[in-house]
Order: sequence, then structure tokens, then C-alpha cells
Amino acid sequence: MVKITLILALFLNSFLFANVYEKNCVTCHNKLPVSIDKYFYRYLLKYSSKRAVNAAMLKYLKNPSKDTTIMPDAFISRFGIKNKSTLSDEELKKALDEYWDIYKVFGKLK
Repeated sequence: MVKITLILALFLNSFLFANVYEKNCVTCHNKLPVSIDKYFYRYLLKYSSKRAVNAAMLKYLKNPSKDTTIMPDAFISRFGIKNKSTLSDEELKKALDEYWDIYKVFGKLK
């Protein structure tokens, strides 16, 4: 019985945290006129590495402000600053890893 409970718990846990990025990021960004990949490329140009990009995005998502955004003033004037994320640190990190894997250019250029 313990094995079955453990297996079900692991399965449920992996299902609940599967694809955090799609469930929590893409659904809202699909409603915006700027595609979600544009944010990624701005961060990539400024920070270059996965660790630096994810750290900057995590900092912004946890405390969005004009000081932590990399978007231009015209963008902020038009669309404003996003609301603070309600995701946990673990969920944000998982979503950022998924986001990185989708849009990274390293290993994709020939």
C-alpha cells in the first residue's frame, strides 16, 4: 500500500508541476501584442548565459519594477509593469528552465 501511495504521489507531483511555463506564462502572454520570445531575446542580449538570464528574470518576476525591467521606456509607457508573479520560487525556476530550453539559441545555430 505504501508503494502504491508513493507512486501515486510521485505521479501526481510530476503532473501538477509539469510544464509550469505553458500553464502559467504562455496563457497570459498569448493575450499580449508582443510575443513571449521577444522578452527572452532581450534578456539573452543583455545577460548572455542561462544562469544570468534566469537570475535576472527571476528577480523581475518576484519584484517587477522599472528598475528591474529590461524593456524600453516606450514599452513600459504603453503596457506598464507586469504584476508580481504568484508562483513559488520553485515554480518560477522550473518555468524559467522550460522557457530557456524552448528559446535558447545555443546548440541550435549551424
